[in-house]
Amino acid sequence: MHRFAGVRDQYGTFVVWPKRKLWQLRLLPIHLTETGLETPARFGITAPMLQQIAINDFSSTPKYLQIYNSITEGIRNKDILPGDKLPSIFEVCAEFDVSKRTVERAYDLLKEKKVIESTKGKGSYISDLEINRALKVFLLFNKLSAHKKIIYDAFTDELGPDVPIDFFIYNNDFRLFKTILPNHAHGYTHYVIIPHFYEGGERAVDLINTLPKHKLVVMDKLINGLTGKYSAVYQDFENDLVQALVSALPLLRKYATLNLLFPEYTYHPEGIVAGFHRFCTDYGFKALVTPDITSADILPDCAYINLMEEDLVTLIKKIKETPYQVGREVGILSYNETPLKELLLDGITVISTDFAQMGRTAAQLVTGKVNGQIKNPFQLTVRKSL
Repeated sequence: MHRFAGVRDQYGTFVVWPKRKLWQLRLLPIHLTETGLETPARFGITAPMLQQIAINDFSSTPKYLQIYNSITEGIRNKDILPGDKLPSIFEVCAEFDVSKRTVERAYDLLKEKKVIESTKGKGSYISDLEINRALKVFLLFNKLSAHKKIIYDAFTDELGPDVPIDFFIYNNDFRLFKTILPNHAHGYTHYVIIPHFYEGGERAVDLINTLPKHKLVVMDKLINGLTGKYSAVYQDFENDLVQALVSALPLLRKYATLNLLFPEYTYHPEGIVAGFHRFCTDYGFKALVTPDITSADILPDCAYINLMEEDLVTLIKKIKETPYQVGREVGILSYNETPLKELLLDGITVISTDFAQMGRTAAQLVTGKVNGQIKNPFQLTVRKSL
């Protein structure tokens, strides 16, 4: 089992995560020149690999071992991949002001351990040998909820208790997101992110794009504008809703109107609204979108679709004030399964993604058991409320 510690964020929300170090610092070589500080990328000579090498002149560890350890750590963290070319001995000597023999000893040890392969006239390359890559996961959720706990539990169970996970919450707030991600996203083998924002989400993509894509796993939705080849387990919000409503069509036919309770200020994807309108147009239903159920009248011959749990509570209270019977004059179709919905009104009909499967798939993307961008299962569970 993962052990938890907790702090309160700047907004007073209690945040928990497994007891692990929050980040690791890496020494990067820097050059002081007449034009200021320069990193190896300025010179254009095998810069990415040179940036992985850290040499501390004050360390008791021999410098050749520091070079060796830097490269093998980069492989474990997936900052260095099979097929990457090592800088030449001359380049390392010039970059770090070390002797030729120091670099030769480091490279000889890498060859001895079969970490690199050398070809005369072409240089040295990282081999396909699997070094024991200890996983360390940066996990960033948009909020804490019953559904997110299901995802988290499935994710951690699939990874197992030995994988360190640093867990952060940003409360759907881009300002908090842009503080957490740059300040803490260092030294991890994988970055697993659920990207939902009340506002500012269009700017979040620029921050997420700075992460190495081979380390990135996006959960719950795909991100417009995200470049590169990254892993994901996602919902197809528009098409999932259409397919679920088509499955419920025999039950929905008793209602003339469908009313989607979609808050004006929300992090929910607009694809839900698009799918709702598409279904109503295709199958001849009158479509209403209500941002605030508290000020709306309950209409007969209408089925209500809610996204927020608090809207469901308000909706049930308001229906009880009318003579209408749930499942006959009015219907309820609720997003996201919870155990309570099996009991309310003898059962609330639910459309829901499989949150446990989402967590398991995300963990399998981290461990490499599966790869790519995987659509998560979505299903309709019919109960008496419809």
